[in-house]
Amino acid sequence: MEITCQRESVAIVGMGYVGLTLASVLSDKGFRVYGYDTNVEIVKLLNQSCSPVFEPGVDKILKEQIGKNLFVSSTFPRQFKGSVIICVSTPIDPETHEPNLENLRAATQTIGKNIQPGSLVIVRSTVPVGTTRQIVATTIHAKVPEVFIAFCPERTIQGKALREIVDLPQIVSGIDAESGEKAAQLFSGISSKTILVSSLEAAEMIKLINNCHTDVIYSYGNEIALMAEELGLDAWELIHAANEDYPRPNLARPGFVGGGCLSKDPYILLSSFANGGYSSKLIQYTRQLNEYMPLHTARKCLEALLELKEGNVQGAKILICGFAYKGVPPTDDTRGTPALPIIEFLRKYPLDLYGQDFMVDSSVIKSFGVTPVDIIDGFRHADAAIFLNDHPNYRQFSLSTLIDKMRFPALIYDSWRILDGDIMANQHGVQYMGIGYG
Repeated sequence: MEITCQRESVAIVGMGYVGLTLASVLSDKGFRVYGYDTNVEIVKLLNQSCSPVFEPGVDKILKEQIGKNLFVSSTFPRQFKGSVIICVSTPIDPETHEPNLENLRAATQTIGKNIQPGSLVIVRSTVPVGTTRQIVATTIHAKVPEVFIAFCPERTIQGKALREIVDLPQIVSGIDAESGEKAAQLFSGISSKTILVSSLEAAEMIKLINNCHTDVIYSYGNEIALMAEELGLDAWELIHAANEDYPRPNLARPGFVGGGCLSKDPYILLSSFANGGYSSKLIQYTRQLNEYMPLHTARKCLEALLELKEGNVQGAKILICGFAYKGVPPTDDTRGTPALPIIEFLRKYPLDLYGQDFMVDSSVIKSFGVTPVDIIDGFRHADAAIFLNDHPNYRQFSLSTLIDKMRFPALIYDSWRILDGDIMANQHGVQYMGIGYG
């Protein structure tokens, strides 16, 4: 049965990235959507049709749907009957790496106080395996037993979220068969395909193993890079030649692994086994290796700069380009950015740190403890430039124009090989380096 806004109301709890993109698609497809968030500033922005996050297409939908099919408030609808989708964040403790489920608990309590029998509650937040049954279902059923419970993970990539919500299969499962069927029916109203799996726990784990697999793939590229550096080889040459016309899974290029998901989901998966006897050494090592790469980069840059400046780096100007955790697709998200650990390492030395990014606001860059500049001023009299993401705009500048502004001898560390290696090799007075090459 096709669901229309006349027959279906959806409340979304949490209007962060996951909740907002889903609310945008649902409202654009004709559902009547009630967005709920405790952050009054976010609610105010959304009601002005302004998105607090960068995601292509969201602003356009907000302008069309706010007050029509999409209503946002810091108060949850009273006596709500319909579908409720929980999209609150599940951060991890920076020290212990344990997931913090307080947002989920608070959301569940709010829903339990305001929902009517016969409603459907779907968890879309990323959670340890078993959480939907143990926390969400237990809490809500204690208040309103006649509520359907399901889990449907978010699996989109930033920059393509609106398209992928529609195009990618939606993994769905319920606490019972009827709950699963109702959740599948809801998502069939926006997605081309739903995949009904056997249990809540299976659906929860599928999200986690998807992202952990990506983390593992990237870590192998980083492992190759570290081995190549040790042997005096170029990791990018090795990987490119190994992949070319070879009918096996491609080797990943080395680089930084960040963002809101890959930097925490492996820890959420590991926490699922906290009370058991199993511990995944592969997932643990993968995360350790990927988190090591920014520190490795910072050390390499400092060592090279000390050698170039004959041990004297007092007052050396360092330009850090790229504070968003990735450049393609472009984003302003700094969660898991390599810039933070690199800056924390470099500020231990008598260096002047400057920062530039095409997407991240200068106030955010300043909050990292560096001086925000544009790329032209940043290169002027710079002793080193470190490229941390591969935003396409970096390729639009004339290399010779930028490099001529530097103070020689100078260092360029190109983490993603966005510059022309052949040109850089012939730049007098410049040492060109990158991950897996130097």
